[in-house]
Parts: sequence; structure tokens; C-alpha cells
Amino acid sequence: MRTDNGELGKPSAGATRFEVVRAARALFMVLAISATSPVLHAASADEYRAAVAAAALRGFNGVALVGSGRRVDAIEAAGLADADGVANVPIRAETRFETGSVSKWIASIVVMALVDRGALALDAPIRAYLPYYRVDTGSQLTLRHLMSHSSGVPNQIVAALRADRAAALVELPQDEAVRRYASGDLAFAPGSAWDYSHSNWLIVKAIVERASGRSYTALVGEILVTPLGLRDSGVFRGDSALVDGMAKGYLTLLPSPVRRNGALPDHMAMAGGFYTTAGDLFRLMAGVLDGPVLSPAARRTLMSVAMPEQHYALGGRTRVERIAGLDREAAWEDGSNGGFRLVARRVIADGHTVILFNNSSWDHQALGDLADALMEASYR
Repeated sequence: MRTDNGELGKPSAGATRFEVVRAARALFMVLAISATSPVLHAASADEYRAAVAAAALRGFNGVALVGSGRRVDAIEAAGLADADGVANVPIRAETRFETGSVSKWIASIVVMALVDRGALALDAPIRAYLPYYRVDTGSQLTLRHLMSHSSGVPNQIVAALRADRAAALVELPQDEAVRRYASGDLAFAPGSAWDYSHSNWLIVKAIVERASGRSYTALVGEILVTPLGLRDSGVFRGDSALVDGMAKGYLTLLPSPVRRNGALPDHMAMAGGFYTTAGDLFRLMAGVLDGPVLSPAARRTLMSVAMPEQHYALGGRTRVERIAGLDREAAWEDGSNGGFRLVARRVIADGHTVILFNNSSWDHQALGDLADALMEASYR
């Protein structure tokens, strides 16, 4: 399993460690056989439960969802949402999590909805929307460059946060944030290379809010939350732990919990400020990739790879991977912020989906391996 991000649960009641591990091994043996089987059927709920419980013994602390089309086949929770003091609040299916950089994909969906409305054009120079932006680079840069991380805009905002973590709690008007953290000399000609820069999204947010006359938070509500019935999703600012029902992020849970905070100001909302649940994210992915949120043309643009070496489209990745014996194209979303980790995969042709949330800084590769196993099981 390859992952693209650079950043203790408990088994089900009554199951011994030996029983859980044995069940998980049985599942993985089935997966190896299923890759050559001509007839594929989904694994049972018990098999999914065993796989997640076995992962919990290795440190997985979060929620796992497996689904197909618009149907959830299994959703399993393991571990603690709040391990501070005597709280010991368990993670549940409806626990909210930060999505990290998957927020960029959410932002791109909002942009494409505005393109559908004729409010934005991906290839217009950004000075058409931000007349104050510096003339030399603003006449070259486009939304497409920014959203595919091919702009050359240096990652000044991350450099500033590394120099002073307190800057994450300083709220700035969006235009001021752009001037301060997203107006540096370009590192390369737009479109000629790829560099993952959070500063791109400060500019995109400024454009979206100016062109629409609405706040980004309001647009997320209008375009995604309300029409898709997302009851546990939205945009946060500051410390996400202040959001009702949100898991807290941890560097580790053993031998004692250590918090890993990742507060964000509103001007960074597109870079990492979206929160959701596994169920809501499943509904969102179905609504965007196989539903009414975007026109077919906008959906194709959203998912078309712009930077092939990175499999990067607009705000997220589209990959062709070997799954259950066949090459399948999938939306390929990874995110992290503080102690939060997210892996989301949806096969575009048939909607087979795996979503994993974790709040204990579990190894992203291990999270990806679990996603692989669950996705394979969905085709067994």
C-alpha cells in the first residue's frame, strides 16, 4: 500500500487476543484467495469487525467504514475519542474527526461548483479576482495552478507556523493572509513542476469569497452540508477539540496520553479546516463522484490528473491500483493534522469505498495497509 502523506483500540467485548488475531489471519487468507476468484462477494460484518479489532491491537484508534455505491456495509469503532484525565470517552461511529489535507479536496469541490455556476474560471489569471495581487505573478497564476500544486507559490505559511506555533491562533482577514503568506517570488514557472504548498489555498479561499460574496464556511454548508444531509460536518477554526462530538488528537496514548494539537486559523480553512464523520464522508464522496453535487464535466475536471508523477488532480489524487485482481481507478485521499490521520478510497466505476479515521498518530502506512485489506474484502 502506498500512501501520499508525509506526517489503543480495544477488541470487541468477549474476544480474546488469540481469537481476534486468528480471525484477522483468516480474513487475510481469504483476501489472498479472492484476488483470483471469478465471483466476488463482500466479506461479512464479522470479518470486517475482526480485521479492525486486530488492527486495534496494533495501535489503530479510530473508525473504519466499508461501503459500496450508497450502502454502508460495515462501520467499526475502536479506542478513545478523549483519553484525557478520567474522561475515557470511547470513539463511536458518529465521532467527528479532522480531515487534514482532504480539506483541499473539499475546497476543490466548492470551486468546481462555482465553476458550474459561471462564477469562476479555472484558467483566468488570478488578478481577475484579486486586483491587489502582485502584477508579475498574478498575471501568470490561475486557479488550476493553485489547486494542482503546480503554481510555484512558496509555502510561506508553513514556514511561519514552524517559526512561531502561536501564529496558528492569530486570525487575519483573508486578503491580509494572502499578502503576508502567499505573495512570495515564484519558485518555478506555473505549470512546470509540483510543490505541495499550503499557501496556494490562502489565495484560492480569497478568490472564492470575493467572487461569491459568501464566506467559505457558508459555501461548504450551501454546496455540501445541506444538500447531502451531512449532520456532523463543517469547517472549524482554532482548536478542533472545541467542536461538539470531536475526537481529540494525540501523539500517543501509551503509556499515557500525550495531546498533539493542530489548531488552524480561519484563513487556513481550505488547507485543513474541514471536519466530518466516516458516515458523512461516505455520503459526501458518493454525492460528488456519483451524484448531483457537480455536473459531469466539472466532476471529470476535478478528478483528472494534472501532475502525473504525483497522481495529483485538483485538491486530491486519482490513482489506478490493483484491487481484487483488476486495475481500478479510484479517488485516493489522505490527510493528517496534529494527531489525526485519514485514508479514504472510492473506486470510481462501482463505488466500493473504504474510509479510515485515526486520532492517535498511527503510522500512515499501517493505516493504508488496513485500507487495502478492507477494500480487497469488499470484493470477496
